[in-house]
Amino acid sequence: MIIPKTREEIELMRASSLLVSKTLGMIAKEIKPGVTTLYLDKLAEEFIRDHGGVPAFLGLYGFPNSLCMSPNAQVVHGIPNNKPLESGDVISVDCGVLMNEFYGDHAYSFEIGEVAPETKKLLKITKESLYIGIREFRAGNRVEDVGNAIQKYCESHGYGVVRELVGHGLGRKMHEDPEMPNYGKRGRGKLFVEGMVVAIEPMINMGTKNIKQLKDGWTILTADMKPSAHFEHNVALIDGKPELLSTFQYVYDALGIVSDEEKEFRRSPLVL
Repeated sequence: MIIPKTREEIELMRASSLLVSKTLGMIAKEIKPGVTTLYLDKLAEEFIRDHGGVPAFLGLYGFPNSLCMSPNAQVVHGIPNNKPLESGDVISVDCGVLMNEFYGDHAYSFEIGEVAPETKKLLKITKESLYIGIREFRAGNRVEDVGNAIQKYCESHGYGVVRELVGHGLGRKMHEDPEMPNYGKRGRGKLFVEGMVVAIEPMINMGTKNIKQLKDGWTILTADMKPSAHFEHNVALIDGKPELLSTFQYVYDALGIVSDEEKEFRRSPLVL
């Protein structure tokens, strides 16, 4: 069952989502060759608690850490460890926050040092597909309209679109209805309703769409061990149109990136 949110609840969710955004921005300043994902995980937990939130992933379904950190061929749900990051790595950093009784949950894939051109392209196309999907989250459309747009764009570039893992509704629970797959046929799935909030998150592989799971019960890998990319935003349906509750601007400020990609999805300028 889809649970629409009031405007007041959406503002509470915006605060939760923006704390995730700020945490990813903090990580962006610290992530580099030689740093371990376990060190970054500790920084994130401290940052979230210092800013009035609770790390949402820590203990969720038994997950042992505050961040899911998934380098290279890992798609999602990677467990932080003591292995230093290396130049040429790419890594999805997925973060969740519980604050004001509502969840925020979004992700960014980072380049570490000098990354191969074909891997840079994978990240670029995956992030572009996120916004292509968000444009379809509007009144009159259905769940698979979003997935179809993401799928067509990514497959047109020869990439594999993961089937077993999907985005989701968001609210007082981390995972609410509806599931938001990154594939599908137009006109199918649940109808979008005013006030709903979702996490849209393309998980796109350089090669096959197929995946496998490590024995740790969490880490998901590409079946061919080629790189994967993952970007995620929290989006509310307001006045029939998608509005971002999360932002990559904190990451961009940390990395010196100039972008106006989020402009069309904001009712008013983002105040940082």
